[in-house]
Amino acid sequence: MTFGNPDFCSLATLLSSPRNDSHCVAFDLNNTINWANFVADVSQLSRQLASRNEHHIALCAGDSYRFSVGFFAVCYTQKSLILPGNYQPAALAELSQHFELLLCDEAITIPNSTPTISLNHLALPNDMRDEAVCFAPLSLETQTLTLFTSGSSGQPKAIIKTLRQLEAEIAILEQLWGEQLIGAKVESTVSHQHIYGLLFRVLWPLCAGRAFARHNLEFPEQVTAHAHPDTVLISSPALLKRLSQEHQPSPLRTLFSSGGPLTYSASCHAKTLFGQRPIEVYGSTETGGIAFRQQHSATQQWQLFPTVEARLNSENCLALRSAHIDPNHWYQTADECEFSDQRHFTLKGRTDRIIKIEEKRISLVEVEQRIEQLPWISETAVLPQQDGERLILISAIVLSACGTEKLAQLGKGKFWLLLRSELRQWLEPIAVPRRFRVVKEIPLNSQGKRLVAELETLFQP
Repeated sequence: MTFGNPDFCSLATLLSSPRNDSHCVAFDLNNTINWANFVADVSQLSRQLASRNEHHIALCAGDSYRFSVGFFAVCYTQKSLILPGNYQPAALAELSQHFELLLCDEAITIPNSTPTISLNHLALPNDMRDEAVCFAPLSLETQTLTLFTSGSSGQPKAIIKTLRQLEAEIAILEQLWGEQLIGAKVESTVSHQHIYGLLFRVLWPLCAGRAFARHNLEFPEQVTAHAHPDTVLISSPALLKRLSQEHQPSPLRTLFSSGGPLTYSASCHAKTLFGQRPIEVYGSTETGGIAFRQQHSATQQWQLFPTVEARLNSENCLALRSAHIDPNHWYQTADECEFSDQRHFTLKGRTDRIIKIEEKRISLVEVEQRIEQLPWISETAVLPQQDGERLILISAIVLSACGTEKLAQLGKGKFWLLLRSELRQWLEPIAVPRRFRVVKEIPLNSQGKRLVAELETLFQP
């Protein structure tokens, strides 16, 4: 595969690529870190890790530059890399069976004797460094990393990837968007501890020679302040939906979003603010990227990534095969889809969000769609709840401007009756939520996933 970007190189040969020593790798508000510093930092840490006996190494760094140094240092010492998705002490303790050594850039306490190495010494002046090592090509087939996602039991589920799988997906990203990003720098609102941030804000920029920000943008005000025609923003629905009419328009080169589908209204608002419709990426920790879209209409379909093969099972759920998932086996998802041709499809929702109430199958996705088509509602989250001996549905709703006016006009009691009356035109009575709560926004984590426990507390007596 050939690329229009002359700076692009493989993960395998990244550290031996002939880049200029002054090439900018990462930046913050006050400083930049160049290629010579990056190579020297990886060299120093690799030498330190090679002298130790631990093989399974966890990497917990909030700073994306220090994270990238730790990532490649572990890989070049041919040790197993563990990427916890959560830095909280109890969460790390829960995963401590998976690692023997912790690399971190801040004081992280875990309730056992796991040794740690601080990454805070990185980016030292050149005259304080030892001689750099010579980096041989990485073994993409044998070098592994472990990420974590939420399992069906609620416990973290380990997902093992090879560098070959990551390299295959990076090549797809560069094929699709590399040329339009030449000369751009990367800002992000998402963590590099998860597959989307790992690829889009760290590994792909490194392979493509794009400088990336060391720290996350946390608030909408920071996003608009840092926007620039030569900036690529890696973001999620969790943040993009928080952008309001008060934020000043600021152009971006390109804007990516992943973690969940973005509403059409949020996509349009992003276009107004940044001059670009978000490129949405659909995927998961298990599969990596599957498809993408830019919502030029409310019915915009998803387009499969190049090299991704897809088929539907008997329940119309998507099965996938590709080099960055598994080239030899089909991976079955629980995502129901409808294809318009071999490469384009509409997501119908997850079949594991279908529940039974009084022996009837109820799609929570459909209930949410029916609620959101009402003019008074901009967004909703529907959950099942046990109410004595029976199961009912509950709904947290974000009101539109006219919904806020309608609620003030009618009062809560009559407003809930209006909602139920409208929904009964589409849904059976048992599928109409029995309880509603108005919220300013649906609570999401940094990856755009709903915080179900937080939603459930809204309905506690």
